Amino acid sequence: MVTALLFTLLNTAPNVPTSQAVSVPFHQAEDAIIVDALVNGKPVSLMFDSGFSGYIVLGSHVNVGPASGTMTLRDFVGTFEAKTVKLNSLQLGAHILRPVNAEIVQQGDDYSMNYGVRCDGIMGLAALKGQPLEINFEKRQFIFHPESLDIRTRTPNNETTFLTRMLPAGNDSIELRVEASNGERMNLALDTGNAFYATTHKDVLERVGLWKSGETPKFMSTSYVASGPVASWNIMIKDAKIFGVPVSESVWNIIDLPSSSAEGDGTVGFQFLKHFNLIIDLDRRHVWLENFAGKVADDAEADIGLFAFYDRNRKRVVVWNVMPNSPAAEAGIQRGDQILGIDSRDITTMGWRQINSMLKGEPNTQLKLDISRNGAFSRYELTRKLLVNQAQN
Repeated sequence: MVTALLFTLLNTAPNVPTSQAVSVPFHQAEDAIIVDALVNGKPVSLMFDSGFSGYIVLGSHVNVGPASGTMTLRDFVGTFEAKTVKLNSLQLGAHILRPVNAEIVQQGDDYSMNYGVRCDGIMGLAALKGQPLEINFEKRQFIFHPESLDIRTRTPNNETTFLTRMLPAGNDSIELRVEASNGERMNLALDTGNAFYATTHKDVLERVGLWKSGETPKFMSTSYVASGPVASWNIMIKDAKIFGVPVSESVWNIIDLPSSSAEGDGTVGFQFLKHFNLIIDLDRRHVWLENFAGKVADDAEADIGLFAFYDRNRKRVVVWNVMPNSPAAEAGIQRGDQILGIDSRDITTMGWRQINSMLKGEPNTQLKLDISRNGAFSRYELTRKLLVNQAQN
């Protein structure tokens, strides 16, 4: 999974604001915003990640100039180093951004397998500097509003429209308030790059009284952040207020490690944000949310409890992780098993995202897996279950 990245130092000047609104279309993948751009004159497609405080991260397959140095990056688990290239120009449709002393981070390979569509890298929060930015999920477009637009003058009805103030914590992130059903508060960043509904840490849940200290979750899994794989699990949170929006129930992803940063408690991700049109004003430090979808969360998906990926060396889809207490574990499926088919469909030409999406569905629905282990073929018939831990009331 791709999550929040925060530069330890953001050395950029504000973009020059436009005098009128400029619209830029984007593509909406299953759990990401993808926008076409010109970076140092090269056409690329970028996932928009408001949890990344810089301008651009590009895969090493894109040649945008010679290396200029290295940069220390931090996500909410750890830190790591990446090489940089000077960012000379950045354009989104008709909107020209004017980076000053900005760097492109070059890291990893082609990002397309992560999102199921062409994606060469990431565009971050620096693109918001200088004017209010609207992320219009309804029309699938960015709208760069003139600086004169002041969302603070709007009156929300707190049913379909909401106005929330950014917290002073987190200079390079959009930190907002989330309130648990017991009134305890968390600081979570608005993060379009987080594919989950919301992500926080086990120690945060213990602090706010949603998880008993020392208790072991029943359904443990693995999440993939920029600094590497980490143990994680899902939990059902009821009657929360997320950025002022009442949410009766939602499933959060919990990192089973303390955060690497004291500035925030985690992030609210794509699966919440996609139900809203958002206007983010970094300079005035307010966010406007308009709920156009008529709901604030999707129904929780059931699963069989395994994660698989395509192994290029073996040229097979390989099981990477099996969740304890899951249907896959109870059936005896093991890490390293090769998946030959799902419901009798050939999966050899599918990306890992499409493959793992096929494993999920409605609770109590059936799934057939064709598995090879050490050359021996087996067929498993599994029932999807809701593999979610329950929060403490």
